[in-house]
Amino acid sequence: MGLKDQLNSQYFEAANKLTSKNARRRIVAYVESYDDIYFWRTVLSRYEDETRYFEVMLPSHKKLERGKKSVLMNFVGNRVGPDMIACVDADYDYLLQGATEQSKRVIESPYVFHTYAYAIENLQCYAPSLHDVSVAVTLNDHRVFDFTDYLRQYSEAVFPLFVWSVWAYRTGQHNHFSLTDFSRVADPGGFNVMNPQPSLDHLRRKVGTKVHQLQKEFPNAKEEYLKSKESIKALGVTAQTTYLYIQGHHLFDNVVVPILNKVCNRLRQERQDEIYRTAKHHTQRRNEMSCYEHSLQDIRQTLKKNTGYMLSDVYQRIQQDVENYFTIERKSPET
Repeated sequence: MGLKDQLNSQYFEAANKLTSKNARRRIVAYVESYDDIYFWRTVLSRYEDETRYFEVMLPSHKKLERGKKSVLMNFVGNRVGPDMIACVDADYDYLLQGATEQSKRVIESPYVFHTYAYAIENLQCYAPSLHDVSVAVTLNDHRVFDFTDYLRQYSEAVFPLFVWSVWAYRTGQHNHFSLTDFSRVADPGGFNVMNPQPSLDHLRRKVGTKVHQLQKEFPNAKEEYLKSKESIKALGVTAQTTYLYIQGHHLFDNVVVPILNKVCNRLRQERQDEIYRTAKHHTQRRNEMSCYEHSLQDIRQTLKKNTGYMLSDVYQRIQQDVENYFTIERKSPET
C-alpha cells in the first residue's frame, strides 16, 4: 500500500494513538492552494490548545495537483474524519445545496469545511475592512472613498443577474449562462473615485440588458427564478452582500484591486503633496519623501493578508462549523 493510499483519517488517528499520552493530537487540514494555507491557519489556530494542533497542508505527494475537484474531492474523497479534515472554497457548491455530487460532499460532511462566501478572495475583499487596507498601503487615514457603500450598490446592481447565474447552475443551464458570462457583465469598468455613480449606473444598464435577454431566452423560468431567489436569501445571501458570493478572482482582480489602485494613488499623492508643502528645505523634503516611499506597501499583497473578514457574519459561520466539529468529537464514544 502506497503512502497516498494510507493517508486517511484512520491513518492519522492510529498515528496519534502511537504517540505519548502527553503529546498533542495532530489534526491534518488539507487545503486547495498555497494562498489557502494562511487563511485556514487564521481560522483554525484559535482552536489549538495543549491537547491538539492543526497542520495545514496541500494534499500533494507525487504530483503538484491543485484545486478542489482535482485535488481535495479526488484525493481526500470519503477519507476525511476526526483526524483529517478538508478545507475548501465554497464556490457555488454551498448555493447549489446538494444539486451535484460535489455540492453534497461539501455541505454534508462534518469533516469538510467551506468558506460560505465563494472563495477566500471574497472574504479578503470584505467591504468594511478595505479602508484599513488602503491605510496599510499608503499610511494615510483620510477617508476619500466609501468602500462599504460602493460594494453595497455594486451588489444590488448585480443581484438580479446573480440569481439567474445560480438558477443556471442549479438547472444545468450553465452552458447558456456561465460564470464567465456573468463576470463579463458584472465588470464595473473604470470609474472616478470622487464620482463613482456613473460607473454604477452603467453597470445597472448592462445587467438590465442581460436580464431581459435571459427572460426572452427562458420565458418559462420565472417560477424557478423566484424560487432560486428566495432560496439563496434563506442561505444568507442578500442583495447588499452579493459581492461575497460572486466569483472570487473576478471580485479581487476586476472590482476591488482597481478601486484600491485609484484610492491609494490619491492617498499617496495627498501625502506627497503634504511633504512638499511642509518641508523646510530640499534635503528635508528628499529625506522625508524617501522615508515615506520606502514605507509603502503593495496593494495585492496587503489585500491577500487582510484579516478584516474576521468581523463578518460569514466568518462567524465558518467558526461555528469548527466548533460543531469539536462538539461531535466530544460526543463520540472512546475508542
